[in-house]
Amino acid sequence: MLLAAFALLALLAAGVGGYTLFGFSLPDAVYMTVMTLTTEGFSGADRLTEAGKLFTAALAVVGVALFVAVLGLIGTALVEGRFGPAGRKRRMQHRIDTLRDHFIVCAYGRVGQAVAREFEAEGVPFVVIENKTALEEQLQRERAPYLIGNAASEQVLRRAGIAHARGLVCAVDSDAENVYITLIAHSLNPSLAIVSRASEAASAERLTHAGASSVVSPYITSGRRMALLAVRPHVVDFLEFTRAGSSDVRIEEIRFDTGSRLVGRPLRQACGGALPLLIRRADGTLEPNPDPDTAVQAGDTMIVFGDPGALRPIEDD
Repeated sequence: MLLAAFALLALLAAGVGGYTLFGFSLPDAVYMTVMTLTTEGFSGADRLTEAGKLFTAALAVVGVALFVAVLGLIGTALVEGRFGPAGRKRRMQHRIDTLRDHFIVCAYGRVGQAVAREFEAEGVPFVVIENKTALEEQLQRERAPYLIGNAASEQVLRRAGIAHARGLVCAVDSDAENVYITLIAHSLNPSLAIVSRASEAASAERLTHAGASSVVSPYITSGRRMALLAVRPHVVDFLEFTRAGSSDVRIEEIRFDTGSRLVGRPLRQACGGALPLLIRRADGTLEPNPDPDTAVQAGDTMIVFGDPGALRPIEDD
C-alpha cells in the first residue's frame, strides 16, 4: 500500500510537470492531471497539441491501471484479514477471550485428545495449547479452541485465559516439561486445579511439589483399569454407563458453597429424586452412604447418582 501511494504521488508529479511543459499554468496543470487520472475528463482539449493528447491518453491509461492495482491490494488485504491466517488467529483469540471457568489442555497428543473428547461429552469449556503446527489442521477440523505455542510460556498461558480458568491438564509426554508448566501455571493462578501426567513414578512427587492437584500415570492407570475389568467388570461397566452423554443417568459431583439455599437442609430434601452416594466434608472427612437426615453443610462436596432431571435442581442451587 505504501508503494501504491508513492506511485500515485509520482504519477501526479509527472502529470503536473508534463502539462506545465506543454505551456499550461500550474493550477491548470493540476486540474487537468486530476481530471485525467480520475477519468472525469476536462474541457479545452482542443488546446492540446498532438503530443499533449498522446500524453493525456497515456496518463489516463496509467492512472486506471494504478487504480485497479490499488483496488486489488485493498481487496487482498480485506480477504486475508477475514479469511487468512491473521484473521483466523484474531477470531480464535476472541473466542478464547470469552471463555470463563474453563480448562486448559496442554498438548494435543493421544492423551490430550482423549481429555478433550471427555470435556466435549461433559459440555465443559476448554482450550488446547499445542506446540506442533502439524496438528493445527486437525484442531481446526475438530473445531476445538486452540493456541499454537509453548504451554510453558507465561504469555501463552495468559492468552489461554489462565487468570479465570477452572483448571489445567498437563498432557505433555515429557515429565520435565510437565513439572515446569505446573510451576508456571500455579504461580499465575494458585487456585487453579492442575491435573498432570507423569510417565515415571518418581516424577509424581515433583509434580505435587510444583503445585499439581492430581498426578496421573497413563501406564499405572491402564494397568489398574485392566485389573478392574478382570476382577470387577460390572463395576467398570456401571461407571462407563454413567458417563455424561452415554446414558440417561449419571454420577455427578456437586459442591455446596456458603450461599447455597440447600445448606442446612437434610439430604432427603436437598437431593430430591437423586441418590446421594458419598459426602466429602470441608475438612476432608468422607461419609459414604450418608443418612438421608444428614444436614448439608457449607463446603460439602456430594457425589450423587440420578437422571439429569433429578440432578438439575441440585446443580442450579
